[in-house]
Amino acid sequence: MAKKDPYAALRYKEFNTFLLMRFVLVFAWSMQFIVIEWQVYTITKDPLSLGVIGLMEIIPALTMALFAGHIVDQSEKRNLLLKCIAAFSVISLGLFLLTLPSVEATWETNTILYYIYALVFFGGLLRAFFGPTIFSLVALIVPKKIYPNAATWNSSTWQMASVLGPAFAGLAINWIGVHWSLCIIFVLVVVSFLILLKIKRKPILNPKIGESVMTSLQEGIKFVYKTKAILGALTLDMIAVLFGGAVALLPIFAQDILEVGSEGFGVLRAAPAVGAFLTMLVTAYLPISKKAGLKLLGAVFGFGICIIVFGLSEIFWVSVIALFFSGVTDGVSMVIRQTILQLKTPDHMRGRVSSVNSMFVGSSNELGAFESGLTAKLMGTVTAVVFGGTMTLITVVTTGLVSPSFRKLDLTEDMEAHEKE
Repeated sequence: MAKKDPYAALRYKEFNTFLLMRFVLVFAWSMQFIVIEWQVYTITKDPLSLGVIGLMEIIPALTMALFAGHIVDQSEKRNLLLKCIAAFSVISLGLFLLTLPSVEATWETNTILYYIYALVFFGGLLRAFFGPTIFSLVALIVPKKIYPNAATWNSSTWQMASVLGPAFAGLAINWIGVHWSLCIIFVLVVVSFLILLKIKRKPILNPKIGESVMTSLQEGIKFVYKTKAILGALTLDMIAVLFGGAVALLPIFAQDILEVGSEGFGVLRAAPAVGAFLTMLVTAYLPISKKAGLKLLGAVFGFGICIIVFGLSEIFWVSVIALFFSGVTDGVSMVIRQTILQLKTPDHMRGRVSSVNSMFVGSSNELGAFESGLTAKLMGTVTAVVFGGTMTLITVVTTGLVSPSFRKLDLTEDMEAHEKE
């Protein structure tokens, strides 16, 4: 067998342009989420308000997910993504204007808070389109034989932006305040729009253009349900993210438990993404397709352990290490899940399958944020985090016991088949 090229996808100029656009966009998005979290908790001092942020994003994301997948499969991907980024820039501009000193001085606090929630809600609508469009566009930029490698670099870029975005957000809040931090975010979104213009329009590969919405959605759901590898991976990751959503409570840990301020908050928020990013770089050299099922189960179990350690820690550096290793284990999980999706999804169904993925995993981030905020309100912050980690462990053990076929999942043959195409 020929030696694998860990930089195969990076040898395509348009893919590098795509990665640059993705980095800038995710950097801005993750930075904006951090700034909003900080501002909302500063205004309310209520952990449930952090959960409401997640709820405001998950409602439209879940409601629109399948419909968005249908639209993506019926549309030209580059132009659709341009429209999404343009709409995102309007949201970023709105948040910037809401934090003008003149607005804060004349508007009531609750009014500002409700407008923030409204903009987050519209961001959730866009979120339903971003994932399927980006997932589908990647498959049109690189050949099939390097899908797994492209998926690794794509996920690594996402994680790198998720590392630097929160860290920079924490520093920016401290240096220039919330208002000008949001100005930087708006500028970055515009830059990502300009970069995307350098990518050419792509063909629409769906042979069923004009298919009814209901027929299209039913086909996508049936495909995911019948493809047990996809269904198992999505379900496992969804439960882990849902109950392991401790990240949503980081403003409370930073301000009230660890008392490390906005800079420490940025470090805590970035730690999981650092771990995940380093893991993904390693997997570019050491593919983890062999015994993928067992590795995925082990990674999610390790994630649960890390969340419990973080919840119990009262020492800053211990908390950072626990979050770092939660990112390492989450990185393994993400690479395996993305590889399964890329290898087992036909081109004409990528939008719909990615939408189902966003419903299972992407939206569970926001639902997990709401679950964490609600349980923190009911049982206390530390107890809520430990409870979430424990539920993750129970889920992994249960999945391993009731699904022997998932334990035996191996992607080696699928990867070899794609390399021959």
